[in-house]
Amino acid sequence: MTSTGTIFQREINAYFLSPVAYVVISVFMIFSGYFFSVMLGLTQETTLRYSLAYTQFILSILTPVITMRLFAEENKTGTIEPLMTAPVTDFEVVFGKFLSAWALYNIMIAPTAFYIIFLAWVGSPDYGAIIASYIGLILMGGLFVAIGILVSAITKNQIVAAVIGIVALLILLVIGLASSGNEGWFYNCLRYIGTYDHWDTFTKGLIDTRDVIYYVSFTALLIFIVVRIVESRRWR
Repeated sequence: MTSTGTIFQREINAYFLSPVAYVVISVFMIFSGYFFSVMLGLTQETTLRYSLAYTQFILSILTPVITMRLFAEENKTGTIEPLMTAPVTDFEVVFGKFLSAWALYNIMIAPTAFYIIFLAWVGSPDYGAIIASYIGLILMGGLFVAIGILVSAITKNQIVAAVIGIVALLILLVIGLASSGNEGWFYNCLRYIGTYDHWDTFTKGLIDTRDVIYYVSFTALLIFIVVRIVESRRWR
């Protein structure tokens, strides 16, 4: 097993040996199930688009809870020091932790597949839009996890990491929502930086390369920054 795989296995086991995984999955299913049933009742349409409109808000709150302990706990307890002296590269440490949090994120949203089965039972859903929405969910999750890990890497308190992460993600959502429908270069910049429009495109059944590039490039950039932060600790 590679060093990244070892880190991944260690972290994913830590999630399921603690209440974190079970709590975030349960909370997500409660709220996503509520919005699914309410929007289905209101619209009478066999689509996930309207219920998924609330998903970004829920995930903006829950994803930092997943990532808050990844570095903050080790910074506080000092266990980051032995990890830095182990025969692993900084990238392997960061990427292994990133993959474990991203895996839990995807496990968390996986049960929503039952909504698709229900929609197929009561009507004829647009599977193209549903597939695009899930691709968007996965890509958005990568960005959210990367932001959460960055915050965790610069703090020593899990609660602080969670709060800052939630605020950062909600700001990205709000600036996207606030600039939607407005014209001008300033609002165009806000729309591109914010996550709302990029996510909304996927829910319409469209996979725009600009949105894919947005998620992938920003996720890669944030992982790179975290690697540099971790690397700097070797020289302290």
